[in-house]
Amino acid sequence: MKRRDFLKGISLAAVGGALSGPVASAAGLLTSQSAEAGAPAPASDSVEPIKGLSPVRSLDPEVSRPVTVIIIGCGNRGRTYAGYAKKYPAGMKVVGVSDILDHRKDYLGDQHNVPPEMRFGHFREVFASGKKLADAVVIATPDDRHYEPCMKALDLGYDVLLEKPVAPTPKECTAIREKTKKTGRIVAVCHVLRYSPYFMAMREVIQSGAIGKVVSIQHMEPIQYAHMAHSYVRGNWRREDETTPIILAKSCHDLDILRWMIDKPCKHIAADGSLSFFKKENAPEGAPKYCTDGCPHQKECPYDAVEIYTHLKQHLGVFDLHGKKDPELILSRLKDPRYNSYARCVFHCDNDQPDHYVAEMVFDGDVTASFTMDAFSPKGGRRTRVMGTMGFIEGDMKEFIVTDFLTRTPKIWNMNVAEIPEYAKSGHGGGDLRLVRDWLEAVDRHDANHLSSSIDVSIESHLMGFAAERSRRSGKKEKILK
Repeated sequence: MKRRDFLKGISLAAVGGALSGPVASAAGLLTSQSAEAGAPAPASDSVEPIKGLSPVRSLDPEVSRPVTVIIIGCGNRGRTYAGYAKKYPAGMKVVGVSDILDHRKDYLGDQHNVPPEMRFGHFREVFASGKKLADAVVIATPDDRHYEPCMKALDLGYDVLLEKPVAPTPKECTAIREKTKKTGRIVAVCHVLRYSPYFMAMREVIQSGAIGKVVSIQHMEPIQYAHMAHSYVRGNWRREDETTPIILAKSCHDLDILRWMIDKPCKHIAADGSLSFFKKENAPEGAPKYCTDGCPHQKECPYDAVEIYTHLKQHLGVFDLHGKKDPELILSRLKDPRYNSYARCVFHCDNDQPDHYVAEMVFDGDVTASFTMDAFSPKGGRRTRVMGTMGFIEGDMKEFIVTDFLTRTPKIWNMNVAEIPEYAKSGHGGGDLRLVRDWLEAVDRHDANHLSSSIDVSIESHLMGFAAERSRRSGKKEKILK
């Protein structure tokens, strides 16, 4: 690709991403409605807060004793869930760790004072004795290595916190569902968004009937350009055959949220999308295989690895820096063979995941939903619009506005209204740690009703994703398998 064409493509992608993202402020959320009414949009601080919603509980669990847990997979997600035990030791105790990378296993083991005999390499070592060594396991291994440890754990009587996606095939997903029912164990799938105060409040408004009958939902996930490059072009989720299709690897959260909000089974789905930009033929002339090899286009490319990691200091969890952010240390990691896949030029990777994706769904009761996932946006976070017969909701994962068609009066929900500072530093809008809390309470009481989702619904949203991918490839509308 010539330099002029490369710069033109980069510029158009940036502009398109900026224009496609909804405005996050309350004033922005109301602009289109107010313009139609012929009145100026109210400022965020002038909108009346939503009242009467359920109070948000503390993240401290109500358990009879600390639940003992083995962390299987000591990468970023495993460390996140293990971190709950540091904050709330009366609720959870990490008694074992497992990872094929010794430095990750030992780092997490040291953090939780795990004895040498409870530090395992491959996950099979955890189950080799045939004895149950803890109350429960957290499975945070790569996507294609969830099935075997989950099935072994259930056979031995462990309760399970299972990172999403559940498994890379419909057959394995449904097998986990059936094994869960057969053994009677607790399995919580890490659909963390439904545990965030934001989405819980939005769903409560919908369930209350405040906007009448839900007719349709528009939901958008802007991945953010650097996140796309990091995870789905350079990173662990770049290839479908090594993980799962991106509709599951990235967006099974969103399918789950739509299923949860509508609260009815999905009947069929139609999808489309492709990998359009991050391909070899779009590489500018002279671009080397690695950004660290002195790319002549470095200053003109927003996907430059050196800029994203050493200067912007984004997505550093994969480099095992343990909180250090020294640019020279980060640069040395980018040149280290253990990590240098993250230094690759985005046009010289072996990726195949789509960089834009759309899906249309029909649920029981003729409720429709549309979903858009896009790589080319300046910010991440979800954007949601819910159309009801008596009202309308629009939100950006920080706050949402509810407009009543009769009173034409908007009301707002945000974290300030909810007064929940405890959730501020918990990932996924507070959902990460809320999920762990509810799971621990379910394990302690052996009662899956403490979870927001049953195993049936968790697997159903995965089957929606597999149907979407079949549709994307066939060009046909697909039914949801059972």
